[in-house]
Amino acid sequence: MTRLVFRCFYLGVTRYKNILQLQEKLVKWHQSQPEVSTLLLLQHKPVYTIGLRSKLYNETDKDKLELLGADFVKTNRGGLITFHGPGQLVVYPIFSLATANMGVRNYVNSLEEVVISLCKRYDLNGSRSPHTGVWIGNNKICAMGISCQRSVTSHGLALNCNTDMGWFNKIVPCGIHGKGVTSITECTGTEVTVEDVLSQFIQDFSDIFNCETQTLEVLDENLDNSVLAKLITEKDSEGLIKNLVS
Repeated sequence: MTRLVFRCFYLGVTRYKNILQLQEKLVKWHQSQPEVSTLLLLQHKPVYTIGLRSKLYNETDKDKLELLGADFVKTNRGGLITFHGPGQLVVYPIFSLATANMGVRNYVNSLEEVVISLCKRYDLNGSRSPHTGVWIGNNKICAMGISCQRSVTSHGLALNCNTDMGWFNKIVPCGIHGKGVTSITECTGTEVTVEDVLSQFIQDFSDIFNCETQTLEVLDENLDNSVLAKLITEKDSEGLIKNLVS
């Protein structure tokens, strides 16, 4: 694999739709700049998202979930319904698999390995199953759903740190019956926040992907023009910012 250099940004707690639009624009830009690699780390305001098999959910389902105080968003990622919210570390790697000389299956396996490595830091035995993601016993601690367009990745993973697990009671997470969900906090009995695991995740990501990671930069969650300018190279900033905010 080519040794990549990832720019790392933490965006705080943001609305899912805003980040979805940002990812779409950044993917197009990365397709023309395959040497650039970006790691977006954040938390989402409460939202239920569904993947490509969205026909399984109708307007009644959408209305019921929105009444709980969460958004409901259809996406182009793989996987079925899941929940994102505060207390959950969401990571969106955006980079060229072709530049990294990496296939999709190897990419997903590597993401799972990063989370398994992170779980070991908390004496948790994370494991794989026939279903994508990372599990602690019979309970999923990290959901994954990716997209790859013209070799550039988007979407990614959601690791439950100290998430309010009650949000998952209203759905069948990832469409998997007979399984549960859990969090680092629930498994360890100790409060573990997203901020606690940020640097640990980046270190494990760097080790597993054999890449370099730049110093984590904290950006304003409102995604104004000054923030967007930092997500792209200076020489391309003028034109792309106009597209990102349109």
